[in-house]
Amino acid sequence: MDREFLIKLVQYKMPFGKYEGWYITELPVHYLEWFHRQEFPNGLLGQYLATMYEIKINGLEDLLRPIRKQYRSR
Repeated sequence: MDREFLIKLVQYKMPFGKYEGWYITELPVHYLEWFHRQEFPNGLLGQYLATMYEIKINGLEDLLRPIRKQYRSR
């Protein structure tokens, strides 16, 4: 995985819907599962959602912790 992609992933916020304004990394897994069933949107948002889905269902969220700590604006 490209480090720059992961940095942008932890900084990206959901642009619409029930969780508008939430960081993609903080979205609940049930929401990501819904997107997975419906089909992820095209473009960068879809890539971020699909990546977060894979990270969460495989229990890999700890991998993002140091990146979030260093690169997320407060």
